[in-house]
Amino acid sequence: MTSITAHAALLDMDGTLVDSTAVVERLWWEWAAPHGLDRHTVLETVHGRQGHQSMAILLPERDHAVNLEENVQMLARESEDVDGVVAIPGAAQLLQSLEHLPHAIVTSADVALMTARMSFAGLNIPAQRITAESVSKSKPDPEGFLLAASVLGIAPADCVVFEDSGAGIQAGLAAGMTVIGVGAHAPRFSPTHHVDDLTHVTITPTPGTGGFEIQIS
Repeated sequence: MTSITAHAALLDMDGTLVDSTAVVERLWWEWAAPHGLDRHTVLETVHGRQGHQSMAILLPERDHAVNLEENVQMLARESEDVDGVVAIPGAAQLLQSLEHLPHAIVTSADVALMTARMSFAGLNIPAQRITAESVSKSKPDPEGFLLAASVLGIAPADCVVFEDSGAGIQAGLAAGMTVIGVGAHAPRFSPTHHVDDLTHVTITPTPGTGGFEIQIS
């Protein structure tokens, strides 16, 4: 059992609260195939980043205006296609335990996509939400996590990030936060701690401190 003292929890969505792997990989492979891109490279790139940034990495010579336009189209398709989206085990319980504690969702999805996936998975959406519309830079830049800390009024060092992707874990660490990696692939990116899923996380408020304890089993 590992115990972490925190004053705020910052939660990624895809791969952390919801498993959207099937639809993400299906739609991105449909986008990538006409460009002759390697499937493995595409799937390694797109997780955790905003779509236009992934496109810029995969097609570095292309006009970024085209990436921005196609990203809008991709977000719309992803919002409409929720087939196979499910909650990560323990996600509903974690969100419930944080209901009256400082927390925020920090996702590379836009509001429409976040709402579609969280709702389809049957998860409550935190009141504080940092989405694609909120930031000028995508993960792995720490802007989103730092903005969430600022909105909550919590010092970055007192925030704990829950993330699954390399880009997200890198962003959380760059923000000076403790990062709990979620899922089988997270250890590859050296988070501070790791859990297979959220059933291994317990939240215990600590009255009088303004914070809470995160127990990892």
